[in-house]
Amino acid sequence: MRDFATGRKKDLDLVIARPAGDSADMEGSLRGLAQKYDVPLDATQRALLDGLPDIQVAPVGAVLVALEAKAAMTAHIKALPRLYDELNSSHVCVHGASAQALAIAYIQVNSATEFASSVSNNFSLSNFPLRVSRHAQPKDTLRVLSKMGELPRRTRIGENGFDGIGVTVLDFANQGGPVEILNAPPAPQPGDQFHYDAMISRMAHEYDSRFVAV
Repeated sequence: MRDFATGRKKDLDLVIARPAGDSADMEGSLRGLAQKYDVPLDATQRALLDGLPDIQVAPVGAVLVALEAKAAMTAHIKALPRLYDELNSSHVCVHGASAQALAIAYIQVNSATEFASSVSNNFSLSNFPLRVSRHAQPKDTLRVLSKMGELPRRTRIGENGFDGIGVTVLDFANQGGPVEILNAPPAPQPGDQFHYDAMISRMAHEYDSRFVAV
């Protein structure tokens, strides 16, 4: 999408918008993304997806909701400046395109004590031993959460900041094992403003308030 105020372009992870151009030119849909990206779904998950409106994938016209997703998987402290700057620039771009639009940030933070990064293991593992990065947990996770708490938020149109922020804490060593969602502290707890459910609830409420006629 493009910031109308500055002309700057930025790729965002999810944008709900009025489409640009004729609907006949649209290709793909929300439900079709699961098949396109080979997302594994059980019967219950498939039924939930089939129950959603099959929104068409199309070029962005007038923006309604824009979500930027970022992750801090390893080298948490080193990655903080880039993580913060990339998130902060996204709400500026969204509101530069439309002051009415909802700008949402979603962050995943890895709480695992070690992580096998694809960057540091960019070679054949049959010839070299696995390089594992060590994390000082929960200190590293808490440091990221603290920095995310500095992101600006807004409560009304015309202010600067995000309209909603959500954080999920994972336990992900990236060595062939499962990805676990951490519900205990330091993960945001139910009722916290950065809890995933709170992000969804706030986004839905603000959408209903601003775009009731859409």
